[in-house]
Amino acid sequence: MIMKILTFPDPKLREVSQPVETFGPEIKKLSEDMIETMYHANGIGLAAPQVGELVRMVVIDTRPKDEKGRRYKYEEMSEMEAAVKQPLILINPEIVKGEGKTTFDEGCLSIPGYFETVERFNYIEMKAFDVNGKEFVVKTDGLLAICMQHELDHLEGTLFLDHLSFVKGNKIKNQIKKYGYPVKEKKEGDATTADEEKCEV
Repeated sequence: MIMKILTFPDPKLREVSQPVETFGPEIKKLSEDMIETMYHANGIGLAAPQVGELVRMVVIDTRPKDEKGRRYKYEEMSEMEAAVKQPLILINPEIVKGEGKTTFDEGCLSIPGYFETVERFNYIEMKAFDVNGKEFVVKTDGLLAICMQHELDHLEGTLFLDHLSFVKGNKIKNQIKKYGYPVKEKKEGDATTADEEKCEV
């Protein structure tokens, strides 16, 4: 089921999500719906609060896609990224190690049409649980590491705009509140750019 993605300034995006305590059919169904919603929105990551569910769960799939939208190409990913099975479901995720620094032009499905440079750890190790309640650790770098950090922020009520300077972040927030989001007219046959495919999480 495709779910509605909340957009800033919806107050739910600012709430702190609660840990998942029961691993059953409900959480499995939510993960499936979130993955379907993420693909439908052409995103690479989605956190439960973005669809109005204040639980600590995110879904991710950063694999590059071919022209038909099939995710299969690994040659553009680092070895560590390619070694991680995706789509990835992370429940009660927690970063246990972060190293190095990198920057990336991030966007967000909850702030459509806006992209800004954000600094993140280049390499992370994240502990999480799968839908069956089994704990595992993901060690990765590159776009996958960036996306995981971005999604973890959502669970704390943080948006990528909050990582910008006070002036720049407030300027964008005020612009959205005053004018709303830009409407992009997509002509038949137009392809989404690589940047748009990579950034919206």
